[in-house]
Amino acid sequence: MPDNSTIADNFSLLSKLMDIHGENSFKAKSFANAAFTVEKLTTSLQDMPSGEIAKIKGFGESISKSIQEMLQTEQWSLLDSYIEKTPAGILEMMKIKGLGPKKIASIWKDLEVESLGELLYACNENRLTLLKGFGQKTQDSVKQSIEFYFSNRDRYLFAEVETLANELEKEIQILFAPAAAALTGQIRRQEIIIDEIELVIDASPALIQEKLTSLTFIEETPNSLLFQHAQKVKVRIYPSAIDDFGKSLFLTTATPAFIESFFAAGGAAGLTPGATEEQIFAQANMPYLPPCLRNDGSMLAVQQLPDLITPQDIKGIIHSHSTWSDGQYSLEEMALAAKAQGFEYLVISDHSRSAFYANGLSIERIAEQHGQIDALNQQLAPFRIFKSIEADILNDGSLDYPDEILASFDLVIASVHSNLKMSEEKAMSRLLKAIENPYTTILGHMTGRLLLSRNGYPVDHRRIIDACAEHNVVIELNAHPRRLDIDWEWIPYAREKGVLLSIDPDAHSIAGYKDVYYGTLAARKGGLTAAGNLSSYSKEALEKYIHNRKK
Repeated sequence: MPDNSTIADNFSLLSKLMDIHGENSFKAKSFANAAFTVEKLTTSLQDMPSGEIAKIKGFGESISKSIQEMLQTEQWSLLDSYIEKTPAGILEMMKIKGLGPKKIASIWKDLEVESLGELLYACNENRLTLLKGFGQKTQDSVKQSIEFYFSNRDRYLFAEVETLANELEKEIQILFAPAAAALTGQIRRQEIIIDEIELVIDASPALIQEKLTSLTFIEETPNSLLFQHAQKVKVRIYPSAIDDFGKSLFLTTATPAFIESFFAAGGAAGLTPGATEEQIFAQANMPYLPPCLRNDGSMLAVQQLPDLITPQDIKGIIHSHSTWSDGQYSLEEMALAAKAQGFEYLVISDHSRSAFYANGLSIERIAEQHGQIDALNQQLAPFRIFKSIEADILNDGSLDYPDEILASFDLVIASVHSNLKMSEEKAMSRLLKAIENPYTTILGHMTGRLLLSRNGYPVDHRRIIDACAEHNVVIELNAHPRRLDIDWEWIPYAREKGVLLSIDPDAHSIAGYKDVYYGTLAARKGGLTAAGNLSSYSKEALEKYIHNRKK
């Protein structure tokens, strides 16, 4: 049977949910007042006759009946009905300091954000400051609170744990020197989502426990030791037998699917005592595969491995936002920073007019921005700013401007930003029509996913890639660590069909340029080369590509 505290919490929760859903404020306040009254009672409601409960000052018939229902059934149908029609992410949002019901309602209804991961992404895109009642301080506070809340998760983005993993590897190498130690597993394969940081040490389990006496291992198996780092990330350590470090590193780096394929191809012959990873591959008569390609055995039969793309192969920033829409820096500041970092060009692609939540550009403002771009290009030459737009793919699959406006851009990035809850049929209809539009240069973040936060809308990847091949549309690999969309697993099919990809940071700030690094890591897993990536084109090559495509 619920106690007074539980009943008060229920009243308080219902009051907040009613505010979020825009219900009658007087009614919502009555439940908030009931919560306050119940908290102050000195007698347990469980011990009070129903007639006495009804006489409590401020309790009407509705409050009294609700209390009776909770006491008799341990449930409350009215509250349950509101919980049922509220997305789980909105309920979770209520735990974040600084977000009251009115602000949550605005985030949900105006930004169409329904989870904390989406909200954090919106903060990084400077979206909250565009909402009424939100300022920079509020946005910064909300962002900090979400990051703190997320610190207790079980799974992490690669970008969130990479620095910690590298630091741990150095500390372990120093502690166990001259014995070998190295990162392994998911982090070494550069997976986009990490469950555990894994290391292999050329030492026995006893020696590992002796040297790591300050740690409390939460799991001990014959093959590994597991502890939780102070930053909440789980760390697994694999001991290695003498002369078996190379073998241990090889076996713990690859997925079971890769190992199975490796053995099926006769690779067991390479696992000799003392062999390094390079020797293991050589002795098995197979080309050496870097860790990022060891998810499955598809590359084992390749005789000549492609030269995988590197961060240094990115020649320009494609897909960026400025204060013309929802970016944090002016167009000039974004351009100067790109030039200072050695990039040859910047493709500025602010949001289109339907993205009202992101201060999207009206037709009149497009003309103004193009005038500024022309002036800056004269000042910054040979560096160049290309005129672009991230055009919303509307509900019917059309783009956000008439053809004569779309024709004024050097490139058009077509992306879905609204009505994300779609069936595969609806999503495919929108995307395929956008791909068929002759002004679409790049298909932006294909599925709209936010890793660990929001599943993408369902799409038939093969049909999308086939359509892009037919209509000469580039597919973006959105490099933001929370997107990495298109998923790297579909890159081999895109390569097979001759579709260009473009590793783009979707930068809403100067700091966002660094995300091309994470996009490159994901692209490597799919076997992408610099030749297959649009943002690896030189300025002159991109100019030629645009010229030929416009023809």
